[in-house]
Amino acid sequence: MSEVFATTGTIAAIATAVVPQQGSVGIVRVSGSEAMALAQTLFHTPGRQVWESHRILYGYIRHPQTQQLVDEALLLIMKAPRSYTREDVVEFHCHGGIMAVQQVLQLCLENGARLAQPGEFTLRAFLNGRLDLTQAEGIADLVGAKSPQAAQTALAGLQGKLAHPIRQLRANCLDILAEIEARIDFEEDLPPLDDKAIISEIEKIADEITRLLATKDKGELLRTGLKVAIVGRPNVGKSSLLNAWSQSDRAIVTDLPGTTRDVVESQLVVGGIPVQVLDTAGIRETTDQVEKIGVERSRRAANAADLVLLTIDASAGWTEGDREIYEQVQHRPLILVINKIDLIEESERKSLQSEIPNSKSKIFTAAAQNQGIDALETVILDIVNAGKVQAADMDLAINQRQSAALTQAKISLEQVQATIAQQLPLDFWTIDLRGAIQALGEITGEEVTESVLDRIFSKFCIGK
Repeated sequence: MSEVFATTGTIAAIATAVVPQQGSVGIVRVSGSEAMALAQTLFHTPGRQVWESHRILYGYIRHPQTQQLVDEALLLIMKAPRSYTREDVVEFHCHGGIMAVQQVLQLCLENGARLAQPGEFTLRAFLNGRLDLTQAEGIADLVGAKSPQAAQTALAGLQGKLAHPIRQLRANCLDILAEIEARIDFEEDLPPLDDKAIISEIEKIADEITRLLATKDKGELLRTGLKVAIVGRPNVGKSSLLNAWSQSDRAIVTDLPGTTRDVVESQLVVGGIPVQVLDTAGIRETTDQVEKIGVERSRRAANAADLVLLTIDASAGWTEGDREIYEQVQHRPLILVINKIDLIEESERKSLQSEIPNSKSKIFTAAAQNQGIDALETVILDIVNAGKVQAADMDLAINQRQSAALTQAKISLEQVQATIAQQLPLDFWTIDLRGAIQALGEITGEEVTESVLDRIFSKFCIGK
């Protein structure tokens, strides 16, 4: 392995978030051959408690030289191979906050352990055969999940729901390769190879790969979420819309135009999809230098968003200012939000509809009265689903790395089919077939390089 992931020795790290004056428990995790010896050096148990695997001991952590008390704590013991890393693992469950866990970690480092690299505990679990790469990535996804659906999809990966079909596809490719190589080595002793059967099997494998590739966009949506920018003229109700949608007072609401000077964010979940909502400054020409900066940030937010909510004031009608903003954002996925409909009559609403462009989705809201939010979420999900990116009822969803490997495997299989069609010798068939086998093996880690491991595990937090 590379120096970044030198997986020898005993490692230690803080395994919980360290926040001042928050958190009742902080955990220091230690893994390696000297984990038990280190625990026995630092942890003192009153009475006759038994030091055996999968027991929790009560006691005190003391400095081994001065015997100064560091913390009153619990010690969790997990001996190999029945642990996360399949090595001896101990966890010091200390009081939360900053000082206790940092002092315990420092004692561990002073007494033989070294600080773990990001993801090194999970890397050891992979190298020791407890997890494959898809399960390891599922753990990272679970830690970073932004919605219940994202967590469920991550758990599916952790339970092997992606690894199983990938291994089956690879096994099928290996069976085909064995058939071909047998004809190369023992051509005279075996019946002729059935080309049509080989092509049919390769097509089945390619079709399954295509099905898996179709989950990439779904996975990206669950992992990164949808970025939605609320834009419009000043005082059309953008901040009221954010507050009504998030059911909070995230944004300041007044009757004065230009109140919002910067982008205000709120995190929501819509139909299982994480949504980052950006309330932007009203877009207009202004001489106020601070407001100018806010307007420019609004334009950048609109251009960077996955979806734009162009909000207009129904009581003011479709104005020249609305039209100018529309022309700036109409190339983006867009919903027209006609707000303040509680201030107009039904006849005025029909008249307004005839003025507004018909090419985009539109909804009517009275954000200050909490009206129209359900309709807004329905339209957003319709747009998402129209793009064939549905978050609901997903068993698995591949990530970018897995997508790249599956794409390479599919290309290799297509090349095998072309080789067969050209009636080239059997030796040529095996070249690209081996490429497909290698690409599929990279997904689960059956064939993997140091650079791939570095890229995957460096994204983990240190304690995981």
